[in-house]
Amino acid sequence: MGWKTLDDMDLAGKVVLVRVDVNVPMEHGVVTDATRIEKIVPTVKDIQAKGGKVVLLAHFDRPKGKVVPEMSLGHVQAALAGALDCKVVFAADCIGPVAAEAIAAAAPGDVVLLENTRFHAGEEKNDPALARAMADLGDVFVNDAFSAAHRAHASTEGLARLLPAAAGRLMAAELKALEAALGQPQRPVVAVVGGAKVSTKLDLLGNLVSKVDHLVIGGGMANTFLVAQGIEVGKSLAERDMADTAREILAKAQAAGCTIHLPIDVVVAREFKAHAAHNTVAAAACPADAMILDAGPQTVAALEAVFASAKTLIWNGPLGAFELEPFDAATNAAARSVARLTRAGSLISVAGGGDTVAALNKAGAAEDFSFISTAGGAFLEWMEGKALPGVAALDV
Repeated sequence: MGWKTLDDMDLAGKVVLVRVDVNVPMEHGVVTDATRIEKIVPTVKDIQAKGGKVVLLAHFDRPKGKVVPEMSLGHVQAALAGALDCKVVFAADCIGPVAAEAIAAAAPGDVVLLENTRFHAGEEKNDPALARAMADLGDVFVNDAFSAAHRAHASTEGLARLLPAAAGRLMAAELKALEAALGQPQRPVVAVVGGAKVSTKLDLLGNLVSKVDHLVIGGGMANTFLVAQGIEVGKSLAERDMADTAREILAKAQAAGCTIHLPIDVVVAREFKAHAAHNTVAAAACPADAMILDAGPQTVAALEAVFASAKTLIWNGPLGAFELEPFDAATNAAARSVARLTRAGSLISVAGGGDTVAALNKAGAAEDFSFISTAGGAFLEWMEGKALPGVAALDV
């Protein structure tokens, strides 16, 4: 790994600019899910223990370069203070005299929260002048926002090139987990990829077939691969115009020695709604007036055998319409199987992506996975084999 961590940095007496992700959901001015705030606590506490003054940089929502009061980070000040158990001073700008004065006036042990970086149009343009104005406020830069690492913004990529830089605890944990899953993994490696459309995950599938030993394809994507093999899928969601692409991926996998696993049996229904009348049929026997909404029990049993033979597993996307009972059965059963193997110490399991996290939480399996990434786009781009600007800028 070519980046420094907090352990490599002398922070005593230094002003430490920390890029965090506290873009949390809110209702009526109250934070409804503080997970992202809670995850930055170890980094902040370690910097404080090392004698550094913590200054938080973050974005909130999408103000598109304008000051939008409803998107002020001032709304999360109280939640931050509660999670960090210390005074959090808020500054109404992330550059200039307002920010500098707040930092200078903060007492030892205080945390300074600067205003939404995206209130400046230069943030998303990675404007060197904005990055320099931020850098002028501090002595050291720490990036603890992996979820924003796929964006080359002033507060992620630009700032990292202007100050001594390191990965925060959350960023370091994320990178270590990802390296263990695809960089230098213990083999065999299994990837589970679900979701609605092949077209949105072409880069992902193309990268994975050359990196993993087994690729499990689920959800609506699996229907497209069935169609590519000449199997009728009735009224199921399928991208028929992507059949040639699916066949190319199958051929690439075969050439690379990667085994692709598609559903053996499927759960079909005539309506897309919870508890719709349904039955299980062979994957090649979907009635013309029905739609595939989940993988069947034979498929789950086959996948459990694949999981049991693996050393490393990476998961992105559900196997069926997990938001509708009982069409969450395959996702739940497969997730719990991975959780059991991980708990037993025989499997390293890494998962990420919004739907994935929701599905694993619904299955009650998330806490037993080796690592769950809360990053959406960054996790997906990493799985696609793309360089992440916010990570690349930390390289020493």
